[in-house]
Amino acid sequence: MKSYHDIVGDGGSNVVGQVEALHGAIAEALSGVRHRLAVGSGKGGVGKSTVTYSLALALRRQGRSVAILDADFNGPCQAHLAGLGAAPWIPGANGLALPHNTEGIGIASFGSLLPDAKPMEIESVAQGEEQTWRGMREFAMLAQMMSSIDWGTLDMLLFDLPPGAERTRQYAHFFGESTPFVLVTIPSELSHSVVARSISALADYPNPILGVIENMAGYYCADCGEVKPLFSSTIKELAVPTLGSIPFDPALAGRSAESSEDPATLALDAIARRILEDLESQA
Repeated sequence: MKSYHDIVGDGGSNVVGQVEALHGAIAEALSGVRHRLAVGSGKGGVGKSTVTYSLALALRRQGRSVAILDADFNGPCQAHLAGLGAAPWIPGANGLALPHNTEGIGIASFGSLLPDAKPMEIESVAQGEEQTWRGMREFAMLAQMMSSIDWGTLDMLLFDLPPGAERTRQYAHFFGESTPFVLVTIPSELSHSVVARSISALADYPNPILGVIENMAGYYCADCGEVKPLFSSTIKELAVPTLGSIPFDPALAGRSAESSEDPATLALDAIARRILEDLESQA
């Protein structure tokens, strides 16, 4: 039996060639995408997925073509937010056809393939290294989605990332420097502390951080038309710009793309404009 040191090169597996071919397939599939943007946090429970979908709606209101890739395989919810329900992926001329909701947003999410109560099951064969193995499988699935879907021509592709500061770093490494990040927080000391870890985790990577979006910055009272305080923590400044603050509004998720004058929609429209300006200036 040969040992590891007896194997010459890659042992005939052509791993390098396979990786290069996959990267080439991803680049070709995304060749019609003008801008990519990863939406992360590090902190769970801050409304990151809702902000991602609401940001897509804001970009649509400004006449941009948008799609979302739901990269949170353990808690995929973009299909639900978009009102897609069960939407099987059908082969098209240049890959799997991208499902669109009634607002015209493309949604690639395992949430449209799995029943709501069924978790994503990723088998592990690595005893004692389950988390590492799961991470490898998740990135393999992400690469397969990116390379197999017919994204067509898009102004913006948003990636909805899972929580975890270390995961944020891993996604930056996977996407490469062509994908900037925005991070979502809420106005609490705990949330800012965790998001600060994500900012530090990205410091050694070339991916630009456009800034943070402060979600749940007060709550919008539809009866009185005012935004009232929701958190009272003293917030420390983060090391990146604040792109805007969004008040909590129970009607925010899944809202129609029609224009509205409520504070949450106005805030999202302003954030979308700023993000577009930043991306265009870096292009």
